[in-house]
Amino acid sequence: MEELQAYNRRLLHNILPKDVAAHFLAQERRNDELYYQSCECVAVMFASISNFSEFYVELEANNEGVECLRLLNEIIADFDEIISEDQFRQLEKIKTIGSTYMAASGLNDSTYDKVGKTHIKALADFAMRLMDQMKYINEHSFNNFQMKIGLNIGPVVAGVIGARKPQYDIWGNTVNVASRMDSTGVPDRIQVTTDMYQVLTINNYQLECRGVVKVKGKGEMTTYFLNEGPPASCALPYYFWSVCLSGLLKLKMLLSL
Repeated sequence: MEELQAYNRRLLHNILPKDVAAHFLAQERRNDELYYQSCECVAVMFASISNFSEFYVELEANNEGVECLRLLNEIIADFDEIISEDQFRQLEKIKTIGSTYMAASGLNDSTYDKVGKTHIKALADFAMRLMDQMKYINEHSFNNFQMKIGLNIGPVVAGVIGARKPQYDIWGNTVNVASRMDSTGVPDRIQVTTDMYQVLTINNYQLECRGVVKVKGKGEMTTYFLNEGPPASCALPYYFWSVCLSGLLKLKMLLSL
């Protein structure tokens, strides 16, 4: 019985975030109890391989559809490997929809950074890593996959639906707009909203204004492309600046003698 319970716990942790799984494993929980949580400021990402359908149709015509799915599985597995890295511990994979990868950050107290906004920066860094990984995959598989990524931030509702096959998901206008940033995007570029731009540009990320884009259900929106992260000089550790300041103070004392 204990082994079965341990197996069930591992299985639940594989399909639900840790804090959500803990809620479902609680003894006092009712079976019909709905789990949901309102989240104040979540960063949401949609990353889609925009020309994958064309690739699949071409291979399926040559009876190589299974090979196409095998390659997609390898790509998603690579993305899963990246998101499991410690630097992306604030992120949560939500789901895959065909060839689209959805992730978010700041969904609970342990990953939401209200002051430093590190969860937002982590998702931006993850998006850039995915772009780099796709370039690597293209170089080594002799393919020309094109990826579009959309980012947005704002409030969402997170919850679990379903009893036999529980599915963790997030809902809200923030999610819809993030999806639109993906669908209206440009291949091999990361498109972000004005809210996302404001957070990233303050933290020395390099962005450029795309201009006004017509977004379904939203009208015209000004969007931006994320080009790269902060320069290395902006990310020097605290002890480096402490040493520099100490040296300057000593120099000032010597000059005053």
